[in-house]
Amino acid sequence: MNMHSLGNFRKFNFGILILIISMLAMTILPLPPFLLDLLFSFNITLSLVILMVCVYVSRPLEFSIFPTILLVTTLLRLTLNIASTRVVLLHGHQGPGAAGQVIKAFGEVVIGGSFVVGMIVFAILMIINFVVVTKGAGRVSEVSARFTLDAMPGKQMAIDADLNAGVINQEEAKKRRLEVTQEADFYGAMDGASKFVRGDAIAGLLILFINLIGGIIIGVFQYHLPLSLAVKNFSLLTIGDGLVAQIPSLLMSISAAIMVTRVNNEQDISQQTLSQLFSDPKPLMVTSSVLLILAMIPSMPHFPFIVLALLSGAAAYLVSVRKNTLKANPKGTAHNIKPNEVLRKHENTELDWDEVVSSDRIALEIGYGLISLVGVNKDGVLVNRIKAIRKKLSHELGFLIPTVHIKDNLNLSANHYRMYLKNVVIAEAEIHPDMNLAINPGHIKHILSGILCKDPTFGLDACWIAANQRDYAHGLGYTVVDASTVVATHLNHIIRTNACHLIGYDEVQQLLNKLASTTPKLVETLTSGPQAVPLSIIVTVLQRLLQSDIPIIDMRTIAEKMIDSWSKSKDIDHLIESVRIALKHLIIYSICSNKREVPVAVLDNDLAQILHKSIQQNTDAGERVVILEPTLTERIYSRLLEYVQKCEVDSMPAIMLVTSELRGLLEKLFKPGIPSIHFLSHNEIPEDRHLNIVAKIG
Repeated sequence: MNMHSLGNFRKFNFGILILIISMLAMTILPLPPFLLDLLFSFNITLSLVILMVCVYVSRPLEFSIFPTILLVTTLLRLTLNIASTRVVLLHGHQGPGAAGQVIKAFGEVVIGGSFVVGMIVFAILMIINFVVVTKGAGRVSEVSARFTLDAMPGKQMAIDADLNAGVINQEEAKKRRLEVTQEADFYGAMDGASKFVRGDAIAGLLILFINLIGGIIIGVFQYHLPLSLAVKNFSLLTIGDGLVAQIPSLLMSISAAIMVTRVNNEQDISQQTLSQLFSDPKPLMVTSSVLLILAMIPSMPHFPFIVLALLSGAAAYLVSVRKNTLKANPKGTAHNIKPNEVLRKHENTELDWDEVVSSDRIALEIGYGLISLVGVNKDGVLVNRIKAIRKKLSHELGFLIPTVHIKDNLNLSANHYRMYLKNVVIAEAEIHPDMNLAINPGHIKHILSGILCKDPTFGLDACWIAANQRDYAHGLGYTVVDASTVVATHLNHIIRTNACHLIGYDEVQQLLNKLASTTPKLVETLTSGPQAVPLSIIVTVLQRLLQSDIPIIDMRTIAEKMIDSWSKSKDIDHLIESVRIALKHLIIYSICSNKREVPVAVLDNDLAQILHKSIQQNTDAGERVVILEPTLTERIYSRLLEYVQKCEVDSMPAIMLVTSELRGLLEKLFKPGIPSIHFLSHNEIPEDRHLNIVAKIG
């Protein structure tokens, strides 16, 4: 065997295979009593370890192998039952120690050597395990699995929203999607695994009666024992065997119940209990008072009630002292931040040119209640997310997004914010920094308790909810985001839809300088010489491309096509159409990714003829326009809006395929009102893509 084969051999895990073979061997081969003692002790130890792991994990997915372990431990208990049954029935006539010391201890010490007591204890364990724990855990597993599967689309939308807002990158989004899938798989597996626990409880009851009746018959008729002695020996062995199996079964049932009733949190059960059950002194004070009243009743036991009352009162006092200490020394609260000290400093200086307000490309004004999102030193979560948005959009659009200037405005209401584009208010909304926004994707009928509103970015129905309602809203299918994500998503949408207004001469010159570092001859031909394209024309072309949602990341192709087309015609519309055709692969990829099939809508023949006849030359502006009746324009707009809404429901891009003569004119007429629609000409569809006509606009 070479070293490579030896390494592969060492990597192969024989643990599960050996365990399964061992369980099969226990069902066939007789086991000596000392080995039974060892296996029963191992079973109890394993159950305790699993229970402790379930108690101390922070999130159920940290123990995602639990459903499989539940199945394996159930099979282990059942095979041990088979092995112990063989020993009890074969050697039970020899006395209580015939099946090992563990079964003897549970048969004599735990139940006091009494058959009646043993039956009662066993019956109580069965009732607790089967009726209470197992049945409840099975119901919770079923409901959790259903709600987890129903909530998957909402969680996926939340991940996509964070990705689009630049809050997370592709790797983090992939990781979160994997967690959502694993969560659904886990609760689905737990729904099935809970049936194993229930079946184990039923099997334990049946095995008990089979062993008891079969052992008495064997003892009396085969070994000719007196009936009383046979009943004594086999009843104690059977009850001991049943208890040895039922105690680990009960521990595993409790473990399963703990796992399915857990709420995702960064704390284990002990920490959650301390932080939630003992965070308020009032319940403890009321409990102490009730216990003192009970202790005063003459017929009641005074000592235990008084002791517990004193302990409850002392705990209430300690919790109250801790709570008051936290109130007196808060850390990082927004109430201690003075807006003027944080974001602006006024100085008594002489008036100069610095006092003249300069025009920011993008600006964000916030009320004083939102300063906590920015941070004392502008290092808050919102600032970091805006930096991530700029980086992401600069990479996707192909030019450097200008800095977003954040400043406070005391004239705004506390939770209000405004977005400016070149000193013009382009969007504003009100948020609640201490709450979460639950966005209705459109199909959820259940209304949450909170502050009803509209999503600032897309206008969807939404509701501001308390932080403790987040998991509940997720379970119903809502997309739940925090306040900083709402602002970041809104800003991402504003920048993307207005990218054409953010690129100017300086940005274009920077792009040309960057292109010249790799292809200097191309830039030299583009900007100088007899066929040079004026900088103003280059800026206009790039702005028009961004206005059509076309990224300008392929500057080399754009420059080459502008040189070729400008030498033949000085018409700006013809130049832009030529560049678009050269970028057709990039255009389709940015809209449809790698999908071979492109879903499009086309114009009805009659409407297409009407539009072509309506094209006129505007002599004043020197450009062509479409002259339509207002009612016809409104009807076309309504049809296009219906098509876009249908595409959103079907999760596909909204593409309007028209002739090259109509493309630019219709885009200029309808895209400002419907930003998500893409107007493409037939020449802009690559040859390797297939058209799928999904709608006809008439």
